[in-house]
Amino acid sequence: MKMQTLLLSAVMCSQLAFAAPPAVDPAMLELADQSRCLLCHDVDITVRGPAWRDVAKRYRGKPEVEEALVIKVHDGGGGAWGNDYMSANKRAGMDNIRILVRWILALPDS
Repeated sequence: MKMQTLLLSAVMCSQLAFAAPPAVDPAMLELADQSRCLLCHDVDITVRGPAWRDVAKRYRGKPEVEEALVIKVHDGGGGAWGNDYMSANKRAGMDNIRILVRWILALPDS
């Protein structure tokens, strides 16, 4: 019986190691796509800009950063993630940018 428990534990741990990242809200991905964010960003993979889970991890527990990120997305900027410059995204609108930034900051680690 002890060997069966050990084998079951090993199988469960190996499945956890290969588990996919947590699912993301399809409505938020649609808003990000409509706002053209997905041209440079992805939830889990660094494209031109950082992966959003990396953004969430860097700024987790820092509520004061939310408004600064909203402004940065709207007006553009650079320097926080290397030498690349983030283009301004005024077409998305401040309300949609705020919704997306809040969602991004709430993403769990993968």
